[in-house]
Amino acid sequence: MAHIYIYSPSGAVRDKAAFKRGVARLKKLGHEVELDADALSSHTRFAGDDATRLAAIHRAADSGANVALISRGGYGLTRILPGIKYKQVAKAIAKGTQFVGLSDFTAFQNALLAKTGAVTWAGPALGEDFGAEQPDDIMEACFDDMVSGQGEGAGWHFSTACATANAKRRSGVWAHDAVLWGGNLAVLVSLLGTPYFPQIKNGVLFLEDVGEHPYRIERMLTQLLHAGVLAHQKAIVLGQFNNYKLTPHDKGFKLQSVIDWLRTQIKAPVLTDLPFGHVPTKLCLPVGQKIDLVVEDRDALLLWAHTDH
Repeated sequence: MAHIYIYSPSGAVRDKAAFKRGVARLKKLGHEVELDADALSSHTRFAGDDATRLAAIHRAADSGANVALISRGGYGLTRILPGIKYKQVAKAIAKGTQFVGLSDFTAFQNALLAKTGAVTWAGPALGEDFGAEQPDDIMEACFDDMVSGQGEGAGWHFSTACATANAKRRSGVWAHDAVLWGGNLAVLVSLLGTPYFPQIKNGVLFLEDVGEHPYRIERMLTQLLHAGVLAHQKAIVLGQFNNYKLTPHDKGFKLQSVIDWLRTQIKAPVLTDLPFGHVPTKLCLPVGQKIDLVVEDRDALLLWAHTDH
């Protein structure tokens, strides 16, 4: 059983039913759930004003909980990054509190990584995942591994198209002691040129997004390319990009077009189909951890058991 602290550093919780279901689900799984005093606060689109959300982050850090879990993503963290007490958060992590989330939480994770090197977890949110009508079994199993400290890595099976594109590469270790980092593409790109963007070399960069047309995905990848970020990575791993709509104007331009283009721009391999993003099935991934990327035929594995958490 874990002590899980629920707080809201980004958007206001509008789906109260999902919030309640999420709390009930975590309790049913045997966890002790503590709700931040302002978890359900609302100020315009945010979960309270900037000062309220900053205070919530710092209370999460001081909670002594095993897990500090966001209620939801949305938007709001980038505007309060200068006010976060990064050393306080890093100290909490060193004492055993795992900060977990996705989407807008990418800003917090990468800012913390840039400032302190502390490891956080890209993983579920309370409402979107545990509050679903039927929470995903794989998501819950990965979360349980993370909470228990039993997780040694994460693997997935990628498409035939991905295998064909990387057919000239031999099976084996494609990246050794590489820093795993990334998250939501749009949020990550918004940090470029700021003190909150990690300067990662020898990295494995994982990316996902929701509601972004492929041409916008390509535009953001182009920004990372022109900024020199992609050239320093050992591999690019693409998660789920969903909830967008193609138009007649595209004339065949689609997400695969972007992936094919990306492979012509960089030397590092581009892998697809990572089970992570705004989808029910998602892995828990340690942002900032050194990992090995191992590929065998159509199977990829991220291993972090050989390093200290």
